[in-house]
Amino acid sequence: MTSHATPAPGSPAVLRYTAFSTDPLGGNPAGVVLDARGLDDGGMLAIAAELGYSETAFLTGLPEEGAAGGDHGRGYTIRYFSPKAEVPFCGHATVATAVALAERTGPGDLVFETRAGTVPVTVAEEGGTLRATLTSVEPHVTDVARDDVQEALAALGWPAADLDPALPPRIAFAGARHLVLAAASRARLADLAYDFDRLEALMRRLDLTTVQLVWRASAEVFHVRDPFPVGGVVEDPATGAAALAFGAYLRALDAVAGNAVLTLHQGEDMGRPGVLTVELRAGDPRVRVSGAGARIPDGG
Repeated sequence: MTSHATPAPGSPAVLRYTAFSTDPLGGNPAGVVLDARGLDDGGMLAIAAELGYSETAFLTGLPEEGAAGGDHGRGYTIRYFSPKAEVPFCGHATVATAVALAERTGPGDLVFETRAGTVPVTVAEEGGTLRATLTSVEPHVTDVARDDVQEALAALGWPAADLDPALPPRIAFAGARHLVLAAASRARLADLAYDFDRLEALMRRLDLTTVQLVWRASAEVFHVRDPFPVGGVVEDPATGAAALAFGAYLRALDAVAGNAVLTLHQGEDMGRPGVLTVELRAGDPRVRVSGAGARIPDGG
């Protein structure tokens, strides 16, 4: 349940944007506070909980304070809160914030200092639409214990036979940790009804932000879903951080070419379709994800 209450007098303005869609009813909605310098941790958490989106972004350091940037773009310090806790990095809220800033100061280069590291973002206007491209921190991919995979499958209610053997389970990081599980069919991916508490307990033990569930439609096209019980929501509609991690995962498996552009469809099964574009460049370990953004009208 989301709240659209007007902030109390003196409270910072809370904007609402969707990321990875030009339709306010698509993609992943995020809260954006463009000046959160007067808020403490409790204040930011309270705003995120009241708004009810999977994440809200707070700019706690602005360019005039000497945050990172310089020749690389306008620099900001950014923090992210789910309704339950702070998270180190959030891709869709970064896209939403970048689009919100670009609407006010124009397209160009930005630098966000996050708890996970420095994240450069470029916003460009394409045919009247603002698109943000963010570059990950250096990613890494690790094996996951067989018992942990079995516990995840049990929480999801997935038989092991429903996994795609060509894309084995791994934990991937590109700012946050995600367990990647590949479904063998689109029907398996579409049927998501899981044990919320059981999956949350596993994710907390493994320090996971989401579980990245994927189905490979073709060589460079995927459908994805992201259960997010640790954030207090059943499912995240479009997950930039997980998309970055997934790009690193495919590279680690040699499942894509050195230079690759991937299209990820997410949110269709929730009625909030979005498109995430993931770019891998030969010789550069970092991963890029891009997508459009749009303001959510008041009352929307």
